[in-house]
Amino acid sequence: MRRLRAACIRLGTRAGQRCCTAATALRRGDDAGSAVLELLGVALLLLVPLVYLVLVLARLEAATFAVEGAARDAARTFAAADDARAGTVRAVAATGIALRDAGLGDDPAAALALACPSGPCLAPGGTVTARVAVRVPLPFVPAAVRGAVPLEVPVSAERSAGVDRFRSTAAAP
Repeated sequence: MRRLRAACIRLGTRAGQRCCTAATALRRGDDAGSAVLELLGVALLLLVPLVYLVLVLARLEAATFAVEGAARDAARTFAAADDARAGTVRAVAATGIALRDAGLGDDPAAALALACPSGPCLAPGGTVTARVAVRVPLPFVPAAVRGAVPLEVPVSAERSAGVDRFRSTAAAP
C-alpha cells in the first residue's frame, strides 16, 4: 500500500490524486456501491419465492372456484333431468365445462360423484348430492420431479340440490 501511495505522490497530477484517494478508500474498507448489490440480492431472494407463492395461491383459488361451480351445476342439472341416465350425462357435461374453463385437465366423469342420500334419485322432494374432486399440480414443477414427489394439492367441493316436489313421476306421452 505504501508503494502505491508513493507512486501516486510522485506523479503529482490529478491522476495521482485520484490514485491516492482510491488507495485510501481501499485501505479504509470503503464499500461505496455495495448497497445496490445487496439490495438486488435480497430482493431476488425475497421476491422470487413471493411471486411463486402468489402464482400457487392464484392457481388454487381458480381451481376452488371451478370445483365449487362444477359441483353446483352438476347437482342442479341432475336434479332437473327426466331420468337418472340423462341426468348423469348432463352432470358430467356441466362438470367438464367448468373444469375446462379453469384450465384443469381432469376427466369430468372421474372427478364427479353423484349420490341421492334421501332415497331414490329424482324422487319428488328428494335431494341430489354432487361431489367434485380434482388434484391441482403446482406450477413450474417438472414432470420428472412430480413422479418422485407428489406435488399436487387436492381440491374438492360438495353441493346438494333439491328435486322439485311437484315433479311428475309418470312418463309424458
